[in-house]
Amino acid sequence: MTPDDLSRALFDLVTAMVERRRQAGAEVELSLSPEQIVLERPKNREHGDWASNVAMRLAKPLGSNPREIATELAAGLAGVDGVTSAEVAGPGFINVRLDAAAAGALAKTIVDAGAAYGRTEKLAGSRINLEFVSANPTGPLHIGHTRWAALGDSIARVLRAAGADVASEYYINDAGNQMQNFGLSVLAAAKGEPTPEGGYPGSYIGDLATRVLEREPKLLDLADDVALHTATEIAYELQLGEIEASLARFNVHFDVWTSERRLHAKGDDGLSDIDTAVERLRAQGHVYDEDDAVWVRTTDFGDDKDRVIRRGNGIYTYFAADAAYYLDKGDRGFGHKIYLLGADHHGYVHRLKALAGAAGDDPERDVEVLIGQLVSINGAKLSKRAGNIIELDDLQAWLGTDALRYTLARYPADSPLTIDPEILTRRTNDNPVFYVQYAHARTSAVDRNAASVGVDRSSFAPELLEHETESALLGALQEFPRIVAQAAELREPHRVARYIEELAGLYHRWYDNCRVLPLGEEPIGDLHRTRLWLNDATGQVIRNGLDLLGVSAPERM
Repeated sequence: MTPDDLSRALFDLVTAMVERRRQAGAEVELSLSPEQIVLERPKNREHGDWASNVAMRLAKPLGSNPREIATELAAGLAGVDGVTSAEVAGPGFINVRLDAAAAGALAKTIVDAGAAYGRTEKLAGSRINLEFVSANPTGPLHIGHTRWAALGDSIARVLRAAGADVASEYYINDAGNQMQNFGLSVLAAAKGEPTPEGGYPGSYIGDLATRVLEREPKLLDLADDVALHTATEIAYELQLGEIEASLARFNVHFDVWTSERRLHAKGDDGLSDIDTAVERLRAQGHVYDEDDAVWVRTTDFGDDKDRVIRRGNGIYTYFAADAAYYLDKGDRGFGHKIYLLGADHHGYVHRLKALAGAAGDDPERDVEVLIGQLVSINGAKLSKRAGNIIELDDLQAWLGTDALRYTLARYPADSPLTIDPEILTRRTNDNPVFYVQYAHARTSAVDRNAASVGVDRSSFAPELLEHETESALLGALQEFPRIVAQAAELREPHRVARYIEELAGLYHRWYDNCRVLPLGEEPIGDLHRTRLWLNDATGQVIRNGLDLLGVSAPERM
């Protein structure tokens, strides 16, 4: 019996109880769904497998004492198949205990479901655009981008696991002065000249210049403006390729790469997406002209001041591109937009929400801005190539993708984080990623050893899973779908990490107490085969959890 099964049984009992009261003449106004029947794992396992406070929630609408309601529901639950007992505790809690067969049946359910176990339809029907990283294509990715790369990709994974239709998106900031300065820096390096004022230092610029010259040997023979354009375009292509490759090595993949240049490009009608966006906002009644500039009245939606969208000289501000990009996302069918921004972007929160309001959307419903705090790594060295940053590639080479991704996803985004490399490079239990991966490797080793002595899954007798460590392990396995749904709804993949760490601990304790392989000349029996199902179910859930974090599940360590 799964928590969903138990919630449904409790919901049916509540529905019947309400109907009895109505037939007795009581006026009861109650709107309740099975999803609102909350079940929790008691901290003290002596209190049972599951607990519900539904009786206390029903007391006011039913006009009854919560303990009386709980007693009536507990009596009904006692007659449900798979429930051993249902007891009333405290002011009206219902503690439910399942029989071993009902609890143990979950092991087969998990193995049969495989990678699908934990996935739900909680967010089915949601179309979400999730933008993260979006670094300028003028240099390598650094430690500031690393945290959002790990968290953003994991958030996308848990959202999809909860049934949402998600597009992960990278906004390429390839327009504006930074691209001009980038091109000037590369061209200067190609000429053997020093970095121009406002340009980009670092030996990576020299490396790009060398590759640009390999691509276009006659670069320095071209007219200055043609040479600058050529150097900029080739270096941009090369640097963006390096960014994509770095992210791929970090197990981060984007569904959409959107160029800012596209928003500025003129169409056949002579208008750009930005031109069109300004007029669309004007049509909504939120654009006005003042002091030779064009403004958006963002203060109507909580912004601290109105924003200039086009200056008096006719040049658009960055806010104009933001507006066009926001509208573009809506035009592509995304009703909900999530932005993952760095700690220095707090000012964008009101701006984006005001932009949503000016576009006719609901700022509280349609836009979500997550601000990540800084991350530092003890002992990390500045990049030799870039000079003043710590590169993602260097961090990967030093700590490994799995350790880095797991650690970055293990903490809430809004908490500053200092990583201790000494712990991450240890192959001991105080290294969380090692602890979890080792548990998965142990489940695989049990599989291999079982096969070598003839233990298979040819029979399944869940009623035999009676040991206290089996009850605890099964109880945790039941929680996984709820954990995934919570992680998705709250945008907190760290919940998955903390869950699989707890699951790994319960598995290790079960492994120490319950044998899958027979001892000596002991014949192979149904208990061995059934425990193999439980072993494999645990391995599957750990594997599924690690996948949601973009971390591998090794079979040997």
